[in-house]
Amino acid sequence: MNFRGIQAIFKFEMARMWRTLGQSIASPVLSTSLYFIVFGSAIGSRMKEVDGIEYGSFIVPGLIMLSVLTQSLSNAAFGIYFPKFSGTIYEVLSAPLSYIEVVIGYVGAAATKAMILGTLIFITAHFFVDVEVQHPFWMIAFLALTSITFSLFGFLIGIWANSFEQLQLVPLLIVTPLTFLGGSFYSISMLPPLWQKISMLNPVVYLISGFRWSFYGKSDVSLGVSLLIIGIILVVSMAAVHWVFKTGYKIKS
Repeated sequence: MNFRGIQAIFKFEMARMWRTLGQSIASPVLSTSLYFIVFGSAIGSRMKEVDGIEYGSFIVPGLIMLSVLTQSLSNAAFGIYFPKFSGTIYEVLSAPLSYIEVVIGYVGAAATKAMILGTLIFITAHFFVDVEVQHPFWMIAFLALTSITFSLFGFLIGIWANSFEQLQLVPLLIVTPLTFLGGSFYSISMLPPLWQKISMLNPVVYLISGFRWSFYGKSDVSLGVSLLIIGIILVVSMAAVHWVFKTGYKIKS
């Protein structure tokens, strides 16, 4: 394992975050703070509790997951797309690095950025509402698994994209709506029976539900099912990345 090569890619990607703190950190944290103000105050004043949890506290896991999902995708997608766009991807491919080491460098940096952001939002939430974590191990595990899984997915998007517009297509038109419809701001049990069944087709429901369970011990889906779904997404993403490097799809051509 070429740890020095992995470290070089990782440090390069992390340096980009420190150069753009306003865009990478401040903007998502500020946006999430506005969600707390709008939803926590406006809706929370009318909807006091959900499943016995104060509404402002109930939405904390969903807001963290919303930011982690979008930032994991965006950071990983841009991280691999820009070398393609500038032509420096060939320098990476010609370096004495296996594709696994390349992926670890890029995906590791994107996942680390997402986890840092998730932690900052978690800290910020304490200024607005009371937050408790009943299962800290599972909270960290879900945060790490989600960051890694969707960074891999974002890596695939970055390879697939042919323009900056395509780079934002999947996060904006697919992932963000799925997150909003995945129980970020409500419990799936509050929906009519038909929509409950339809919501179960949304994979983000399982991620948010499992993450919320780590906070309050309550969820719409069991912990085992949530872990199974995120495990399936992780394995499929890893298999897709392997296929991309094996065939050279949009990398070597």
